[in-house]
Amino acid sequence: MRLALGTLLVSLVAALGVSAPAGADPAYPTSPFGDPTGANDWSCHPSELRPEPVIIVHGTFGDRKDLLDDLSAAMVAQGFCVFSLDYGNRATGPIEQSAQELKDFTAKVLAATGATKVSMVGHSQGGMMPRYYIKFLGGDAVVDDLVGLSPSNHGTTVVGDPSNPLTGATFGSYCPACEQQAAGSEFLQNLNAGDETPGPVSYTQITTRYDEVVVPYTSAYLAEGPDTTNITLQDTCPTDLADHLRIPMSKAAIGWTLDALTHAGPADPSFRPECGI
Repeated sequence: MRLALGTLLVSLVAALGVSAPAGADPAYPTSPFGDPTGANDWSCHPSELRPEPVIIVHGTFGDRKDLLDDLSAAMVAQGFCVFSLDYGNRATGPIEQSAQELKDFTAKVLAATGATKVSMVGHSQGGMMPRYYIKFLGGDAVVDDLVGLSPSNHGTTVVGDPSNPLTGATFGSYCPACEQQAAGSEFLQNLNAGDETPGPVSYTQITTRYDEVVVPYTSAYLAEGPDTTNITLQDTCPTDLADHLRIPMSKAAIGWTLDALTHAGPADPSFRPECGI
């Protein structure tokens, strides 16, 4: 699975004939398959029960739909207005710039829905990058919940392995965000300096022991605090085999996500979700 993800970018470049002028970064096309199930209905207005729209944030090399249909459909079924964006040239560009794109998209969602706050659910880089928006770009004023699914909060220690898409040398010139997600990078040192969970934001991290991309899987965790919950799927669902790619489709991960979004604070550690994929 790691090898398959690791070759995704190369496959896109080869199959789609991506090219760029000398000295310029290539532009990667997004998915032609549109929006995730039920998402991006710009006429949706939040209800009294579900007052905050939810923004789904994809991971590195992903797009607004890939891997995210089950997650989106589950949130829509619970009455949420759900939105999903493409950002950062398939999330390969500098994470600081991607966070600005997320800020702009959030402003658009708030204007369209009339809401005062949003929640965010992100996979991989998509669970970590919103923290930059929250910490440095004013997102703490408008983000209520941040749920990360195998977020790269402290990066990965699997550095230089060409089969690891976040740090493989193959992608160095194509993916600035990949280098930023190596454990100990200047970007991550800056992001994690001081308070890892700033603002009146509830933080839920959901990870899996079978994560082969964000290594070790516990690097997804954030510093403990009253508004932070760190979850490993197999502690509750021992037979859940979700890896890095499949965690957004895990019933348990989706269950934990909905728990976090449907009450004040982060996910309840005593909650017991349905297990399975």
